[in-house]
Amino acid sequence: MFPQASTFAHVVEVKRSVETVGTGMNDSSEWIQLEREHRVYASLTQGLISFPSKDCISDAICASSTDNYPEESIINTLEPSDRVDHRASYWSSQGARCLDAPETLIYKLAARLCLITEVHIHPFQAKAVRFHIGHPKVPLEPENDYSDEFLNVKEFLDDKFEWTYTSQEFPMAHENRLQKFRFPEPVLCIGGILKVELLGRVQTQESDGQYYIW
Repeated sequence: MFPQASTFAHVVEVKRSVETVGTGMNDSSEWIQLEREHRVYASLTQGLISFPSKDCISDAICASSTDNYPEESIINTLEPSDRVDHRASYWSSQGARCLDAPETLIYKLAARLCLITEVHIHPFQAKAVRFHIGHPKVPLEPENDYSDEFLNVKEFLDDKFEWTYTSQEFPMAHENRLQKFRFPEPVLCIGGILKVELLGRVQTQESDGQYYIW
């Protein structure tokens, strides 16, 4: 069901005490090991497919560029409405002369293990989108997880993450409305990081003749 789980190195089952699976055991012990792994993976699968949350994104980390910070920050993309407190609420890239200049938005997910089925975006004049899923390159201590070093909405930190899954390229309708992009199969995100890559620009801004993505 979830090919991404093939990267797991070993299984730990928590009961009254923690037991770690070893290797090189005899036939009887190997059968016990297989039973234990079956219970663990069955429990994980049940948790993933029955979890009630519909919104996996919990915070914004950074954007590849921002036109006017913080008024047009990536933080605004966490709001479902395009107006907050009687003002416009949106993210805008900086201008570019090239039609093919991409932009990237990086988000922290609600958990280190998330099952992602689709992503909803309200784009303005972007050609296509692609999604990447991954984790920080340097493991962080639990008490300092996603510290200020990572949660910096102004500085672009793409090189601090490892991307383990890349989706197909989804075309975007050139319409100012919420659009839904569904993955062919549910994807298990291990590490809790989502990157949204916006590809291509469509329309120039009259004031400077440059192309923007909102």
